[in-house]
Amino acid sequence: MADVAAHIPPEQSLIEYPSAFPIKVMGAQVDGFEEAIVAVAQFFDPGFDANTIERRASKGGKYLGLTITVTATSREQLDELYRTLSSHPMVKVVL
Repeated sequence: MADVAAHIPPEQSLIEYPSAFPIKVMGAQVDGFEEAIVAVAQFFDPGFDANTIERRASKGGKYLGLTITVTATSREQLDELYRTLSSHPMVKVVL
């Protein structure tokens, strides 16, 4: 998907930069999961405020869904953020 997006000219992008961009991240509800996601978010968006995270536990409580809203400054930033989150060992799904 990122390869396809890389070939879209900036004037055809549906995202205006900079903008607030929500990302859903899901993983096991374990100690350190939220802190790990905050660290990644702050690496790509130094102004990221952890107090803005929306949390939703799965029905059985085994998984935790986090919605983080970062300030997107470029397509490259978002692509790398998605790659980093997707490859994190604590993350199951990134949307």
